[in-house]
Amino acid sequence: MVTLPEQLQETGSGGKLLKAAVIEALRGIHDPEIPVNIYDLGLIYGLEVDDDGNVAIEMTLTTPACPVAESMPGQVECCIREVPGVRSAQVKLVWDPPWSRDRLDDFTRLELGLL
Repeated sequence: MVTLPEQLQETGSGGKLLKAAVIEALRGIHDPEIPVNIYDLGLIYGLEVDDDGNVAIEMTLTTPACPVAESMPGQVECCIREVPGVRSAQVKLVWDPPWSRDRLDDFTRLELGLL
């Protein structure tokens, strides 16, 4: 089951701080075709962080034909492993539900000229 961003989970008190650092790292990765980071673009469907520093991410791409479909999950995994406190990182690419512009918040829509 896909977890939506407003329902992203962390366990324990250490998980909250590490989750914030992981989200900040995700905001440093940009989609190659849309000038927005992958977190604010709504490509992160699930993010779980436990007290031991294990991070699990479910993500999608804007389209299965995305030119970075093969490399983006690995790039995300490498970036997350660089976050201090992360012990392991797992990234799972999912296609269901398909990404749509509905996943953008109002600020990102405004930034892209969609409002």
